[in-house]
This record gives sequence, C-alpha cells and structure tokens, in this order.
Amino acid sequence: MPPDDGHGTRRETLRERDDRNFQELLQELRVTQTGVQILFAFLLTLAFTERFGELDGVQRATYLVTLVLAVTATVLFTAPAALHRALFRRGAKRLLVEVSSRLVSAGLAVLALSFGVAAAGGGRHLLPPGRDRGGGGGAAAVPGAVGRDAAPAQTAG
Repeated sequence: MPPDDGHGTRRETLRERDDRNFQELLQELRVTQTGVQILFAFLLTLAFTERFGELDGVQRATYLVTLVLAVTATVLFTAPAALHRALFRRGAKRLLVEVSSRLVSAGLAVLALSFGVAAAGGGRHLLPPGRDRGGGGGAAAVPGAVGRDAAPAQTAG
C-alpha cells in the first residue's frame, strides 16, 4: 500500500488508485456474493419442501418477491466481473470502478430489501394459520416453512 503524505492522503497515481479501488471492490464482492448465493440457494430449496404446497397466495407472493430480489442482487453482484471482462485492457479502469461501485450499491440495496421482505413477510406469512407467530420474525419462518408440525404424534391406546 502506498505511504501517505502525513496528511492522510495517499501518494498514488490515478491509475494506482483505480486499481486499488477495484481490488477493494472485488474483496467486498467476495463476501456479499457468497451471502446472497446462500440465501438464493436456500430460497430455491424451499419450493421443494413438503409444506410448500400448503402456502396460500400471500405466502407464495412473499416467497416469489424474496426470490426475485435475491436473483436480482445476484445479478447485480455478478455484473462487475462481466463488465471487467468486457472492458479488459481498454484503458477504462476508472469507468469500470465507477459503474461497478454503482452496481454493488444497487445490489446491496436489493439484498437489504430481500432481507426485509423475508423477515417482515416471512414471520407473518410463511407460518400456517394457528402456528405461534410470536416475535420470531423471519427466523420463525424457517421452521414454519420447512419443519414438521409442533404437535406431538398421538399414539394408539
């Protein structure tokens, strides 16, 4: 990392700054893209659970909105790599950094929105009627969506 000049500013050329900014952006993407891919994979598996067929229209809409938002975030987080490939060795690093930064910012906003829909809508809508809907929020949606009924099995006798 280039030394600073004692005033907190780095002594680096514009090209070096663009390279550093792009590397830092890629490092951020490594973390966020993994998280959104895990969310997306989890959402895809929900459709194959036994209880998915029991969801009503509002519950399915909540699921689909969350799924579409996760897909959109995935696309926005993947776009900088595709943009890099398209602009590679064309002397457009500054443009690449600026556009990629906007794409990542948009991806983070969409990801936050997907978490919000999953948490707010999930706690209210992914649990079947009659299930405990206490302050569990979105975390309560997971057992409600993929778990078994809470009532113990009755035995004969």
